[in-house]
Amino acid sequence: MNPSPAGAQARVFFALWPNDEERTALAVWQVPLLNVCGGRAMRTDTLHSTLVFLGEIERTRLEALRLAAHEIDGACFELSFEVARYWGHNHIAYAAPTHIPPELPRLVQQLEQSLRRHHFRFELREFKPHATLLRHAVWTDAPLPEMTRVSWQCKEFVLVESQQNAQGAHYQVLEHFPLR
Repeated sequence: MNPSPAGAQARVFFALWPNDEERTALAVWQVPLLNVCGGRAMRTDTLHSTLVFLGEIERTRLEALRLAAHEIDGACFELSFEVARYWGHNHIAYAAPTHIPPELPRLVQQLEQSLRRHHFRFELREFKPHATLLRHAVWTDAPLPEMTRVSWQCKEFVLVESQQNAQGAHYQVLEHFPLR
């Protein structure tokens, strides 16, 4: 088998991708979190909630990946972020829901099952919905600030390619998949 030519790989994931208004409302949380945790705020245009992370795949498999996603029959739902949390193992401050709508884990489960049927490998981990707000954050035990609730109207999910450049990661939405 011949090795893949340069650029034949794509780093991809499926995500909930908020609209500009929803994303801007969530970005407001970054300032008070930076005051407590320091770190680096994620660019507002990159805020999202990952559903399934696949990592590197062959570009020749992107069409099969799209087909797998089109098999999903998920319902629309509202996802509300109400609390800020911190993961010490990767130094991330993030927004989290206190209530997970049942449609969300069903969507992730359907997506994982379809990906398996199409012979895709992906990260196997317990699904914990969140939106990363800060990277390289450091937190001790000071109370994290209370946040104003931010709700996303989830009417679709997207396939995203992560591309690295000198300024960091740039996300390109490759395709939108509507929910019913």
